Amino acid sequence: MPDAGTLPWMRCYRCWSTSLELHVHYDGIHRVDPATGSPVQAVEEHQEAVAQCLDCMHDQPHLLFRDGRLVADESRWERLVMGTPWVASCTITVAADDVEVCSGPEAGEALSFAALGDAGTQEFFSHVRFHTHQGDDIVVHLLVELYARSGDEAGTVLEDAARGPLVITSLAEESRPPAVSSGGGHA
Repeated sequence: MPDAGTLPWMRCYRCWSTSLELHVHYDGIHRVDPATGSPVQAVEEHQEAVAQCLDCMHDQPHLLFRDGRLVADESRWERLVMGTPWVASCTITVAADDVEVCSGPEAGEALSFAALGDAGTQEFFSHVRFHTHQGDDIVVHLLVELYARSGDEAGTVLEDAARGPLVITSLAEESRPPAVSSGGGHA
């Protein structure tokens, strides 16, 4: 559990560790002053950042890097930090053209992304059990672990993420993994 001075959202949503790391990737094009060799004008800049837990190595989709610091993503943090894990067995039907590859080592991630977008590869723990081709569509059969405060919220989160017709065949609440102390051991 975080100490009293730690912000409630500044912890891993998976194991509750406060041992986080920020990976910042910056890409920029700058005009250069010919007299000094210093950049003087940004023509184009792009920055991406991902927070990761050092104890369980999971990305933290409830945290954003803005104005030089980590802040909570208001649309996700309460669900991820205060919720519990839910496991859904479901199918999502997507257009075959939306699937980059459906065989080989990249198939699981490609099918998860086609079915659930970024959430399927960054926020949820999705496991493609199998897929079937039906004409111009692919039906992706998944086990998905996500965090929510209730079964209704879990269903709504899945519906919002699904990139095609969704059928949830089962949805069950799991217990939250034990909290990790900042020393790396379970509390």
